[in-house]
Amino acid sequence: MAATTRVGSLKKHFRLLPDPRIAGRTRHLLVDIIVMAICGVIGNCDDWADIALFARTREAWFRRFLKLPNGVPAHDTFERVFAALNPRAFQGCCLAWLREVADMVGVGQIAIDGKTLCGSASSKLGPLHLVSAWATQANLTLGQVAVDKKSNEITAIPQLLELLDLKGALVTIDAVGCQKAIARKIVAGGGDYVLAVKGNQEHLLEDIQATVEQALEGELPAGTVEQYTTKEEGHGRQEQRSYVVIHHVEGIRDQQAWPELTTVGMCYSERTVHGQTTEEVRYFMGSRPMKARNYARALRHHWRIENCLHWQLDISFREDASRIQQRDGAANFALLRKLALGLLKQHPRKDSIARKRKGAALDSDFLAEILAGATKVEKL
Repeated sequence: MAATTRVGSLKKHFRLLPDPRIAGRTRHLLVDIIVMAICGVIGNCDDWADIALFARTREAWFRRFLKLPNGVPAHDTFERVFAALNPRAFQGCCLAWLREVADMVGVGQIAIDGKTLCGSASSKLGPLHLVSAWATQANLTLGQVAVDKKSNEITAIPQLLELLDLKGALVTIDAVGCQKAIARKIVAGGGDYVLAVKGNQEHLLEDIQATVEQALEGELPAGTVEQYTTKEEGHGRQEQRSYVVIHHVEGIRDQQAWPELTTVGMCYSERTVHGQTTEEVRYFMGSRPMKARNYARALRHHWRIENCLHWQLDISFREDASRIQQRDGAANFALLRKLALGLLKQHPRKDSIARKRKGAALDSDFLAEILAGATKVEKL
């Protein structure tokens, strides 16, 4: 009983969530539906029918802290409610609770990247594409925004930044986010940026390449160029990355249009797998005056959003196999997955995410531990 009372923290964050249903015509409490859905997704449920089955199976356990005036809702009730919920309002409640549970103080680095929900396409609409923010050190989702069907990530990223507390954060984005307006928004919010630079910014790329060439030829002022190399081996591969970090941006055209720009650079990587070697050169720019070692770390940590978030959503939560097509319903279920993933990563048990999900499905005390996270939660 003591473990299950920890769910009280979850309930308090959703009590003020606007109910989209018609007042007086509902049989189930909104907070009950949300709590059961969150618990279900943690407990290895991948669609609304799974959640309804899980809730019926665990009904006695849920009745310890939920009212359930008319029992457990049917799966189509879960589907209708989450399709009607405002994704931004639901996200605000979810992430406020997640930050509290994770005892999160400061976010460090925020990686931003997009992912398409392949199974969400319908006969009328293409698949839903979501842009997410990921706290690379805390392993937590900080927000998500759906890309409008007539738009792209360039317009979605500023909307996502508006949802985030950027003060003191280092925001890393792939080349699609290498836009002056996005850089200005990050700096205006009190953060710094590291942006990948590719051919979509042709003149900028040319200028950075020329600056790197000058640095390698020893033509730039002393003390403005740093080099740093890392080597990794394991699982039949060898990889070496060589960074050139340049704190001299006089050769960048329109440099004043990039707010607080202090640094440009290059990463050359050489990867050998089973005797086959591939090479890659990447360029970047940044506003924070920091050492080459720190730029190397930021660039490497950016890919945690792929490995620790997107990969896990596909492998451990089977996100690409989901056939939820209603737009707000799909976005809200995607947020449930990310919320569950963040909580599962906080639990210290040395198991895979998939195995933790199975453990939560079988053991309600373990599920309650995951919900409690790192906080001291009041009793109901």
